[in-house]
Order: sequence, then C-alpha cells, then structure tokens
Amino acid sequence: MNLLQLCLDNILLFYLLIINAISIIVFLLDKNNARNNRRRVPEKTLHLLELLGGVFGILLFSKIIRHKSSKKSYYLITYFILILWLVGAYFFVYLQ
Repeated sequence: MNLLQLCLDNILLFYLLIINAISIIVFLLDKNNARNNRRRVPEKTLHLLELLGGVFGILLFSKIIRHKSSKKSYYLITYFILILWLVGAYFFVYLQ
C-alpha cells in the first residue's frame, strides 16, 4: 500500500466517523422530538444523511433506541441505501 492510498483510506475513515456521529445526533434529536410532540426531523433529511454515509450509525441506533421501528417504508429505503454503500465499498476495496 502506498502513502497516497493510506492517506485516502484514513480520510475516508475519518469522514465516515464524522458523518455517522452527525447522523446519530440528528437521529437522537428526532427521537427526542417525537417523545416531546415537537417538530420532527424530516425523513428526507435522515435519508440524505444515510446516503452521505451515516446509514451505519442510523441503523445501529435505530436498534439501540428502538426508533422508527414500525416504519417499514422508512427501512425499505434505508436498507436499499445500506446495500448501495456495501456494493460501493466492495468496488472500492476489491476492484482497485
């Protein structure tokens, strides 16, 4: 592995950590707003965060805090985004 590849891998890892942290915070905010009958975070915003890479944190925390557990339409899109990320990761790792 050359130096450039090592730097790119570290930047990608750092990016994924940051976007997942942001996604988890927004997801927790939505859960808190739901409990307190306040304005919710739009699902489009959550899906955008997932597309940007936050799908891993959102899926993990959806299980931990049991948020949006009955929204099948939401999870259909979320798991599709997860599949896109996994296919992308496969191509990134194995087809370089």
